[in-house]
Amino acid sequence: MRRLPRPRGGLWEHTDFLKLWSGQTISEFGSQVSQIAIPTVAVLTLKASAFAVAALETVTFMPFLLLTLPAGVWVDRLRRRGILIAGDGGRALLLATIPIVYLAGHLTMAQLYVVGFLVGVHTVFFDVAYQSYLPSLVDRETLVEGNSKLQMTVSGAAIAGPGLSGGLIALATAPYAILVDACSFLVSGAFTVAIRKHEEAPPAVERRHLVAELWEGLRYVLRHRLLLPQAISTGVSNYATNIIFALYFVFAYRRLGLTPALVGVIGAIGAVGWLVGSWQADRLRQRLGVNGATLLGASLTGPAALLVPLAPSSRFGASIFLAASGMIMGFGAVVYNIQQVSLRQAITPQRLQGRMNASMRFLVWGTIPLGSLTGGALAAAFGVHTAITIGAIVAFVPVLPIVLSPLRTLREFPELEETPLLHEAGLVGTPASADA
Repeated sequence: MRRLPRPRGGLWEHTDFLKLWSGQTISEFGSQVSQIAIPTVAVLTLKASAFAVAALETVTFMPFLLLTLPAGVWVDRLRRRGILIAGDGGRALLLATIPIVYLAGHLTMAQLYVVGFLVGVHTVFFDVAYQSYLPSLVDRETLVEGNSKLQMTVSGAAIAGPGLSGGLIALATAPYAILVDACSFLVSGAFTVAIRKHEEAPPAVERRHLVAELWEGLRYVLRHRLLLPQAISTGVSNYATNIIFALYFVFAYRRLGLTPALVGVIGAIGAVGWLVGSWQADRLRQRLGVNGATLLGASLTGPAALLVPLAPSSRFGASIFLAASGMIMGFGAVVYNIQQVSLRQAITPQRLQGRMNASMRFLVWGTIPLGSLTGGALAAAFGVHTAITIGAIVAFVPVLPIVLSPLRTLREFPELEETPLLHEAGLVGTPASADA
């Protein structure tokens, strides 16, 4: 058999990035299993109500409201690679408890809530450290390439993962399928351990009170003419789509009569949009500019979300609508995400990367538990279909902050903002309590 030539150039020759990317690839595939398996356990195994299933999503993402900002301070104080390794190991152990307790016959929704919350805690620290680690691992000129490759992995996992999940759930039942995700985190951590590039310790500066450092990062985002509208747009999008996603499996299983295997196939087909988006994101930026690519991605959320409540009751028709929704939303999300993540990594000083990313996570992921809680409350009051319809209507809003901000005219990434203090950059005021 003829051996295919190895890709050359760029990050293909960056050994440490390839290790990070390989670990992320395996972890993403594993996470796709849990994304379907855990709500399936709640809906089909434990027979939980729509509100209880939505509450599980709320609890899982609650740490992003509670811990993201202090996590950013600690990420800026510590070496980020160690945080990544600890995050992978902790999540592996926590997820492994689900099949173990199920085997003993004692699995309850209470355990799913506890595991979901603690996995969320580890994810908060991991995600903030991960996005802050990449700029120290690769050159600024290759940030878009790096984020595109990482997003391509997400896309590939989103395509193959749901089908794999559905097959595993059908073969081994949902609780045991979660073991795959636990193992994937262990492998991901091992790849991170193997990275050889020395990570410099954060500069030895005078440590201030946690709240003062936390507030500095949050002000940087809240007063920034580019980052604030980006945060508002993404936060509203996450709020709207999680009204829908918190009820998605209840809607698919109980109203549309779909099976876990079919839901997996629908997810795999829909995720083609993620792959196309990650493949085309940099080309779209070059052709349309950062502004055009960002607007394109943000504008697709509403139409894609509306296809879910419009899905017909027949299995075939419902499958077409849900798959099309996934394709359109996935394409838009990944094009948008690559632009916005690369933008903030490119302009933020290294000393603020952790707190900036934490502040962004707080603002944009903190709306996820609020969205799922809203979805559960709306479902309890008006029914699942009405709740999903309301979420789809709200999903048309996220494009407005982009249209009404300087982002609409931003053709290229601005230069790195190297000013050591925010008030020197003219981005923020200097409140008397800032350094208290």
